[in-house]
Amino acid sequence: MSKNTGGPAFPVHDPFAAHQPGTVDLAQRLAEGMTLRDYFAAKSLPAAYNWALEYPEEDHWTLTASEAYNMADAMLAERAK
Repeated sequence: MSKNTGGPAFPVHDPFAAHQPGTVDLAQRLAEGMTLRDYFAAKSLPAAYNWALEYPEEDHWTLTASEAYNMADAMLAERAK
C-alpha cells in the first residue's frame, strides 16, 4: 500500500505538454515537484530537530527525519478529516 503523500505541494499546469502526444504523464510528474507530505515534513524540521536533541545517545539526523515525517503524516491525517 502506498503512503498518502497529499498530492503535489505546488501543482503546475503545463499546457505545452498537451501538444506532445505520449509525454503528458511525464510532463505532469515533472511539474508536480515535491509532495505535500514532503512540504509538511520540511516545515516540521525545526520542531523535530529540537525534539531529537532531547535524546543525546541517538542519531539526531535519523530521529529528526523520522519525526518530521511522523508530523507530516499526522498533518495529512488531520487534513483528511
